[in-house]
Amino acid sequence: MFAQALPELGEAFALIFQPAQIMYLLGGVLLGLSIGVLPGLGGIAGLALVLPFMYGMDPVAGLALMVGLIAVIPTSDTFSSVLLGIPGSSASQATVLDGFPLAKQGHAARALSAAFTSSLFGGLFGAFILTFIILAARPLILAFGLPEMLMITVLGLSVVAILAGRVPLKGVVAAGLGVMVGTVGSAPAGGSLRMSSYELPYLVDGLQLVIVGLGIYAIPEITSLLRRDRPIAEGGSLGDGWSQGVSDWWRNKWLSLRCAVIGVVVGIIPGLGGSVVDWLAYGSAVQTAKDRSMFGKGDIRGVIAPESSNNAKEGGGLVPTLIFGIPGSGSMAIFLGGLALLNMTPGPQMVRNNLDITYTIVWSLALANIFGAGLCILLSNQIARLTTIRFTILAPFLFMLIGFAAFQSRQSALDLAALVAIGIFGILLRRFDYSRPAFLIGFVLSTQTEIFVNQAVQIAGARFRRSAEAGWDYILSPITIGLLILTVISVVVGIRASKNIRENMDAPAVSKTAPAIFLGAITLYLVVSIFDAWGVGRLQDKIFPLTVGLVTLLGAVVLLIRMAVKPATDDVFIDLEKGEDGEAPHGLWTTLAWFASLVVMTFVFGYIIALVLFLVAFFRSRGRFGWKTTILSTAIGLAFIMGLAAILGRDFPPGYLQTLIDLPWPFT
Repeated sequence: MFAQALPELGEAFALIFQPAQIMYLLGGVLLGLSIGVLPGLGGIAGLALVLPFMYGMDPVAGLALMVGLIAVIPTSDTFSSVLLGIPGSSASQATVLDGFPLAKQGHAARALSAAFTSSLFGGLFGAFILTFIILAARPLILAFGLPEMLMITVLGLSVVAILAGRVPLKGVVAAGLGVMVGTVGSAPAGGSLRMSSYELPYLVDGLQLVIVGLGIYAIPEITSLLRRDRPIAEGGSLGDGWSQGVSDWWRNKWLSLRCAVIGVVVGIIPGLGGSVVDWLAYGSAVQTAKDRSMFGKGDIRGVIAPESSNNAKEGGGLVPTLIFGIPGSGSMAIFLGGLALLNMTPGPQMVRNNLDITYTIVWSLALANIFGAGLCILLSNQIARLTTIRFTILAPFLFMLIGFAAFQSRQSALDLAALVAIGIFGILLRRFDYSRPAFLIGFVLSTQTEIFVNQAVQIAGARFRRSAEAGWDYILSPITIGLLILTVISVVVGIRASKNIRENMDAPAVSKTAPAIFLGAITLYLVVSIFDAWGVGRLQDKIFPLTVGLVTLLGAVVLLIRMAVKPATDDVFIDLEKGEDGEAPHGLWTTLAWFASLVVMTFVFGYIIALVLFLVAFFRSRGRFGWKTTILSTAIGLAFIMGLAAILGRDFPPGYLQTLIDLPWPFT
């Protein structure tokens, strides 16, 4: 088996070690570093930003760019966890417990050094394990047909939904909503329209992954940070202890190995990922320590354990993504979209026929971890100073990039309107603690699952017409039965484990009204979707959304009943606006209105003119800049976005003004 794969490994090595591919990999690493420093954004928003630019790229270059980005974010998100005490992502929450106290004691450099070394080890370990899992799984993959692929998709969805928060039914509803939103537009089998019409052609082809990814993740997190109107971190001095951090890791290398194993295992299970991996590793460190007195007060083991598992989970998350096409996490769901744009189909076919390309992902993962850890150490002082910049200065540039990236999905100004709508929905999902990764993975798997269902039903029907025995043999293969048993076990175990999983560390529940209204709106949408599916003429086109809609509606109704009988302190009523978010100096809707104003002005004047008006107004009003600084900052933003568009050969969204006056590029 190894002898068969060795030439493919060598071919992958030759592909990735070309100067152009290394440059793309480094570009992805640098982009990942930039995004990882900003708390809350993470790999989902980063990948969604680069997704529109994947069209026409060389597959190996595109893979290098994406893998470089997702591999380094679990390393760079350590800066905000250690320097400010704000988790850089949901997978770096446990790092805060000991990393931030170490920074306050003047040992930020020691904590960062130990974290980066642990991240490097975890990332390389994950790539090593991924290599051998692909080798071992390749013969098994040959036995997978349509029923097996459908069953493993159901397994992935069930695990994602159940392991998506402290209230499992919220995860089920979020995943079901994602699937239902994924069915909007023409059906893949017969072309029937669902929740759309030819009067609004934009929805006929469904919503684009770029729009959904940016709306569900980037808009809510940027809005949340902008409301606080403060620097990402205070100070910027790291102190000393760089060599001591490496020595700390070496003394605790077996703890790091054990936590890396935890990271790989958790990464392989679809949907777990960042929600729980760092807590499992941290808990393992505490339970096996002889002296536990310093945990939570500045124990370096409390940094090494979660950081080792955090990076290793990326290698584990690529296992179901590459082998079966089932995203192991929200970022892997976007990664699947990127593979599709590169004309690659992850799953059994890719491992069978493109093993060399598959292994370029492994090599890229290993190299990206080496580059990422090295750059984090080399640039630590500069990055630490960057984190002292007020987020208010960065936010308009991020809104500018998001708007430009969203427009590239279909080259329609309606992309921006859809982005605002999905962004509002993402804000509400975050506010009321519904799992956004579950929604995103459900959305990504929707079309694929429906195709599997239709094809499996057609083939099974033909087999049953031949004989009942042939039909049942096709449906109930040993692998299908095993996956069905595993699905049931995972649901039972997941429900028991769900009470220990929470995306938000501080999630208050003190009021019934707002959470109940939001759930009521979700229920109403599901009812409308079910009636719409019922009205579809072709049975093949309506059975999938009808089934998923009824199951999701049942979950929503059970949640409504729980809301009716439980007190306001129950987890079903979690509302982040009653906690730290509600105490922010700026309101949620007034902050979001800034981005909405950019979109509205784009429809009127076109993107570039709207951007000038937006940046000037924002820097003067929210940034409190003088006129000279405002003009300079606006000019920098315009020069960057126009330079990017010129290099990529892209246009900007036109507005009503462009229908009246023939304007030159970039105004059109």
